Amino acid sequence: MHYNLFEKFQSGFRTGHSTETALTRVVNDILISSDEGNSSVIMLLDLSAAFDTIDHSILLHRLENDVGLTGTVLTWFSSYLSNRLQYVQKCADSTPSLYTEVQYGVPQGSVLGPLLFSLYMLPLGSIIRKHNVNFHSYADDTQLYLSFKSNEVSPMWSLISCVSELKEWMNKNYLSLNTDKTEMLIVGGNDADHNNILSSFNSMGIPVNFTESARNLGVIFDSSMSFKAHITKLSKTCFFHLKNVRKLRRFLNKQDSEKLIHAFISSRIDYCNAVFTGCSNCSLYSLQLIQNAAARIITRTRKYEHITPVLKSLHWLPVKFRADFKILLLTYKSLNGRGPAYLSELIMTYKPERTLRSQDAGLLMIPRINKITVGGRAFSYRAPKLWNGLPATIRDAPSVSAFKSRLKTHYFSLAHP
Repeated sequence: MHYNLFEKFQSGFRTGHSTETALTRVVNDILISSDEGNSSVIMLLDLSAAFDTIDHSILLHRLENDVGLTGTVLTWFSSYLSNRLQYVQKCADSTPSLYTEVQYGVPQGSVLGPLLFSLYMLPLGSIIRKHNVNFHSYADDTQLYLSFKSNEVSPMWSLISCVSELKEWMNKNYLSLNTDKTEMLIVGGNDADHNNILSSFNSMGIPVNFTESARNLGVIFDSSMSFKAHITKLSKTCFFHLKNVRKLRRFLNKQDSEKLIHAFISSRIDYCNAVFTGCSNCSLYSLQLIQNAAARIITRTRKYEHITPVLKSLHWLPVKFRADFKILLLTYKSLNGRGPAYLSELIMTYKPERTLRSQDAGLLMIPRINKITVGGRAFSYRAPKLWNGLPATIRDAPSVSAFKSRLKTHYFSLAHP
């Protein structure tokens, strides 16, 4: 980390990085592009058994030439990877299979395995950048995305040539791109754009699986970036679990039932909820209904009783505030060197042209947008908008824990005055 060896847009196995930060950046770029009147194409690449096919000689060559490891350190890694054996044993008292030498892949379950995989995939970023295509990776999941004007063909050829070179590089490095499971999604655009892209890929012999919605790091993307498909699926799953928890509620005390709710419901509602900030009230209301139902089960409140006192007694923030809370937490970490660089570069400190009292208030610059329903949901707009609305005592919090505590108190007073 100190020598900046990692790929900037690789969010897997790195402190301060997560699937949420990765999706926040991708969604931001697509929403800002849509706000400018462009359409976007997202390509989700699928690799087959990527961790198990890494070639040790190529990995050692990369550690020596790309990372700069030499001498004893390189010899140690060579010793670490060589002469590893594996076997299969059905159960503790059964006879194990013959021992086989492991010639490919990083050691499963090891601490160094994820790190070595990230270093093995380092050339991927330079190949994609060469074709002016945006990308983001999380472990072996890589997504390419590109924005274009309607009926514009040239960006598609950049994407096609990028995919072709990636396939060639992967073949040389013993990685397999599974084209049957690689999905493509168009955000915006029309039928003509869809046909142009499809014909362009077919002319190069690259099969494409177009879809109206696709699961991306656990969140379902749709062609309008409204996340309605994701929220519908999430509601169905959560209410299924709520039904089961309700059956068990009479056997559990309040504390244990709340643990079950947090494990099966709250964790799902809060997963990557930063991308829901600024969504339509209808979409957020669907999520709020899930939280309301969970609160009624814990407190044994009847269906038609007012829910606000119940949420207040549990000290729960409503769904809308929880999404904004996550955005502000990412903003605080980005401003204080605790977040990923690709989010930090999206927010800038406010610097007035002339001396004003607000210049030392810790405010952020709010960019101009065209549509509040599109650009207004992007992290680069939403983060400074929410940040500038906070009291100075919260913005100046000395630590992450202090910031979370003060922000929770502030939002709780707004949600439950």
